[in-house]
Amino acid sequence: MKSKQLKEEKGFTIIEVLIVLAIAGLIMLVVFLAVPALQRNSRNTQRTSDVSLISSAVNECLNNRNGRIASCNTTAQISPTYIDASATGTTLRQLRTIVFSTSFPADNAAIAHVAMGTGTTPGWKCTADGGDVTQTGASPRAIAVLYKTEGTAGQNIQRCLDI
Repeated sequence: MKSKQLKEEKGFTIIEVLIVLAIAGLIMLVVFLAVPALQRNSRNTQRTSDVSLISSAVNECLNNRNGRIASCNTTAQISPTYIDASATGTTLRQLRTIVFSTSFPADNAAIAHVAMGTGTTPGWKCTADGGDVTQTGASPRAIAVLYKTEGTAGQNIQRCLDI
């Protein structure tokens, strides 16, 4: 009689099922919270890499052209000559959105805003906190790249890189 009773008691209790569902729910919650942060960090890393590539290209152009800023101040002069499309993949497409100028607009949707002097007017340099640019104390050849990264609450955080 006892062996017949044991055979009929196969299966999970409602408590066991609820515990498994609660654990699965916690795991899914952690994954759904972590994935957007990982994607945001990946995009920010790519932006920083792109800006480093831009600054290297501008610097190389200036070195090859004896520091003449006017010969290295457009995307057309930088992209095809100093950036290898095969090595950067989609970066070359993104570089089309670079803005070169002698001033900074208040709001710019470009991946990077490269500001430089004209050779006679002061150039630009990053401020001490690295989040903005200034002409104060900058030499005419000073060049700064201003770009934005994503913050945790969806806001854009402005970053600066000196060349």
